[in-house]
Amino acid sequence: MSNPSIQGQGMPTVAVIGAGTMGAGIVYVFARAGWQVTVVEPAARQRARLLDTIAAASADGVRRGKLSPIQSEQLKNSVHIAERIAELSEGLDLAIETVPEDLSLKCRVLGELSNLAPALIGSNTSGLSIDALAESLADPTRLIGMHFFNPVWSLPLIELVIGKRTSEQTIAAARRHAEAIGKQTIIVRNQPGFATSRLDLIASLEAMRMLEDGVASAEDIDRAAVLAYRHPIGPLRLSDIVGLDVRLDIARHLQKSLGERYAPPRLLEQMVARGELGQKSGKGFYDWPTEPINPPAGSP
Repeated sequence: MSNPSIQGQGMPTVAVIGAGTMGAGIVYVFARAGWQVTVVEPAARQRARLLDTIAAASADGVRRGKLSPIQSEQLKNSVHIAERIAELSEGLDLAIETVPEDLSLKCRVLGELSNLAPALIGSNTSGLSIDALAESLADPTRLIGMHFFNPVWSLPLIELVIGKRTSEQTIAAARRHAEAIGKQTIIVRNQPGFATSRLDLIASLEAMRMLEDGVASAEDIDRAAVLAYRHPIGPLRLSDIVGLDVRLDIARHLQKSLGERYAPPRLLEQMVARGELGQKSGKGFYDWPTEPINPPAGSP
């Protein structure tokens, strides 16, 4: 894995801003699909963790026969690292921000990306207004919400969120890019919580309230969701993977816009205050190892 800038060799180019859990998954699926990927991450520790995760994921793909050794090396070599957005090349095919759910932070990042004139800009927001984010762009027609799901390497959906000024060309390009990395899409209007965040969050918050009320253990609440409703993963374990701080930010945002049914449980607020953020901190509703996150067995 090398330094930028990337441009060329006839391969599509994408920049991913932020090397957290979601960023790492997005990097992996684009690199696996043959894109040249530059990751912008200012934190050295996070950059190192990303490289470890990509290396472990590609090695896992070789072990399971999903990648050849040559493909694994090509995948790793297609990932480039930058510390600042200013290091990126102009005219990228796609740029996706995956920074935390903070409106001012996302607007600053999107504004910097806009100066580099990528053909398409995606925001991986799970709840912020695309129209509000578009205010930071010189050309807001190029912005679209591209909401990926964790783990990115195995979940096939990207929720495409369109704002008032998102162009038809942008929608069509986002669909093509999603299909190019093996994903399916739904089109969602710019309403608070979009579609998936509202459905997902309400179940997760209720599971937390059940735990808070002593209805059952975290393990048994999750087991009920998996066995009774055939969910692939329980809402509390999924919350740990998403990040409890992310859950809390989204809950507070939707509480303001949609009402008290999205009010965060006191338990969630207390856990985040203690630094118990789920998988990324090693502790949440479950205890988690701190090694890099690998694709689950059987994923592409």
